[in-house]
Amino acid sequence: MKHGRREALILGAAGLAAAATGFLVGPFLLQQVNRDGAGEKTAPGNIALFSANLVDLAGRPRQLNEWRNRILICNFWATWCAPCREEIPLLMAAREKYAFLGLEIVGIAIDNASKVRDFTRSLNIPYPVLLAEADGLDLMRKLGNTAGGLPYTVVTDRQGNVLHRKLGAFHQGDLDAILGPLART
Repeated sequence: MKHGRREALILGAAGLAAAATGFLVGPFLLQQVNRDGAGEKTAPGNIALFSANLVDLAGRPRQLNEWRNRILICNFWATWCAPCREEIPLLMAAREKYAFLGLEIVGIAIDNASKVRDFTRSLNIPYPVLLAEADGLDLMRKLGNTAGGLPYTVVTDRQGNVLHRKLGAFHQGDLDAILGPLART
């Protein structure tokens, strides 16, 4: 094998290994962001979140600023995403359990409007569901989800500071760990 070709193969293999490591480790590192509960005061993603133009299931324009003075869980999901569908009952239960905190959950669907309407009716989802369609991917990236995976959830305090981000579905007890300390403050 020629010296130049071997170097090219080695560099190519190293590049593939680095890409695979990023793909595998990236979601784990993303979940580590803000585990200490520290808010991000004026991060660009926070501004993007509260100024995003979305529509509700009736087609009316909405902005998340409507819920600015509440603890807010923004859950990006799609009807075709199995972990998203499994997570929704946990979100519904958390909304009921932590209503006394002024908690609101807003589902942000990255999906077809008619499919989302049918799905929300079938589950009787009690929290607001907004449609982001393809623009939701850009919004998620601005909020730290560079992988573009679903479900993706951002929890903010009453001032709009990000308290927690999670790529992947919540499991039983995860939301209690995040919201429980807020009940004690």
